[in-house]
Amino acid sequence: MKLYTSIGPNPRVVKMFMAEKGIDLPRAEVDLRAAENRQEPYLSVNPSGQTPCLELDNGDGVAEITAICEYLEEKYPSPPLVGTNAEERAATRMWTRRVDLKVCEPMANGFRFGEGLPMFKDRLRCLPEASAGLKAVAQDGVQWLEANMKGPWIAGDRFTLADILLFSFMDFGAVVGQPIDPANRKVVDWFERVKARPSAAASA
Repeated sequence: MKLYTSIGPNPRVVKMFMAEKGIDLPRAEVDLRAAENRQEPYLSVNPSGQTPCLELDNGDGVAEITAICEYLEEKYPSPPLVGTNAEERAATRMWTRRVDLKVCEPMANGFRFGEGLPMFKDRLRCLPEASAGLKAVAQDGVQWLEANMKGPWIAGDRFTLADILLFSFMDFGAVVGQPIDPANRKVVDWFERVKARPSAAASA
């Protein structure tokens, strides 16, 4: 297998997931700034033109970060980051979906349509007028998490893919004008716990 990766929070999710599991795969760096992801030969690997993408031994490509991580979980089940039974997997998937919709997607598009507009305006449909509103939606999502966190980790007592996904985006948000509101004490404390894990530094 080979991982096509780049800068940005999406590839970091997979790199951090792999670091937690001790997975070491060959990597190919894709230059996003030079738009290598939007041209051949990369489009033959992933027609959506996004990173990361996992090239399997049979030549197939698996894109989308949750799909890649779930595939790796099946190939390398220990330590479990999705779950060991149906109930754990369902909880992880629920929280991963929640943080993606409530925080990660609006945060990312708030950046793409705002500070990242010079890079993205010729690559995808951008709505500059939506940037401020999307950033506010992301902050609303963080406040919702603050009110609904029941344990040390997003899914409760288990460190999971949901934590890796949210951390990768919130760490990115902190350097593009979308920091965590310090009033969200539980989220701030959670962020520091994740940041202290070796995988956070290994994937940076």
